[in-house]
Amino acid sequence: MEPIETDRLVLRAFRRDDAADLLAYLREPGASCFLSLRLADMEEAEAEAEKRSADGEHMAVCLKATGRLIGDLFAVAESDTFSVGWNFNPDFGGHGYALEAARALFRHLFEKGGARRLYAYVEDHNAPSQRLCERLGMRKEGLFVEFVSFTSDDAGNPIYENTMQYAVLRREWMPEAASA
Repeated sequence: MEPIETDRLVLRAFRRDDAADLLAYLREPGASCFLSLRLADMEEAEAEAEKRSADGEHMAVCLKATGRLIGDLFAVAESDTFSVGWNFNPDFGGHGYALEAARALFRHLFEKGGARRLYAYVEDHNAPSQRLCERLGMRKEGLFVEFVSFTSDDAGNPIYENTMQYAVLRREWMPEAASA
């Protein structure tokens, strides 16, 4: 994928030298859906950065001014529908970077990626991602009760989480993008 630039960000393919910044937010993932991606050390971070550099689904989100990795986006194609998501270093929260990056990704997928529909899964307790979906013009399509488990209790029994699905169609998003 060609890099995508916004006013403050560059969305590009991952590189091995992104490992330290990737470790900074995957050492203790904030959202439970990313717990399986937890990284213990620099060796694991280098392997994960290398894997992401080749998968074509993950994009590194970097500050344009410094080149520092502050988060990532993913887009998994299913014909003309894409599952999308994001994970950002909480140290960079509150500056609108996630919205800026996701909006650029959506524009790219709709205008150049052949997307007809984008959807995202969000745990029902992840209010920041729910707000981001709504700011991106996505609508809540449903709530999946006890949909998935990312953790277990002390006895080893899965703890299931409720998950919301948000989506937006190209025809719904285009007016939103024009006003942004």
